[in-house]
Amino acid sequence: MEDLLGNIETKFNISLLEPEQYSSLGLAYIGDAVYDMIIRTLVLGAGNGKVKNFHKMTSSIVKAEAQAKLVKEILPELSEEETAVFKRGRNAKSATSAKNASIADYRAATGFEALLGYLYLKKNMDRGMELVKSGLEKTGQMPGQRPDSIL
Repeated sequence: MEDLLGNIETKFNISLLEPEQYSSLGLAYIGDAVYDMIIRTLVLGAGNGKVKNFHKMTSSIVKAEAQAKLVKEILPELSEEETAVFKRGRNAKSATSAKNASIADYRAATGFEALLGYLYLKKNMDRGMELVKSGLEKTGQMPGQRPDSIL
């Protein structure tokens, strides 16, 4: 992912702000895409199948409820800095609301996405991947290893 960010900055001749300069919702915006890309890659790596099934499995993992479960499991692993970023994202007032999730789950997911966005923009995705892997394993959501795997 760091290579992707570096490539984008170089090829499009842009200079991003420091991660601390973005709003929590801005961090969550990019973190949502980062998490989606990680999960889509894992789902694709779990085996060949129909795109409809890929989408169904991905959606079940990236939905707010699943992210809230994941972040609950990894909270003890977060550093003070990471916890602060998560809490800032969780407590941010969003103009949108949860469609199919509780407000608590939606906010926890926003905090998690803000944390991933922060780590991505810090070019510290090794840490981001470590947290995602730990959370997926602890919640039994790892694609290809789930009992309800549809591939």
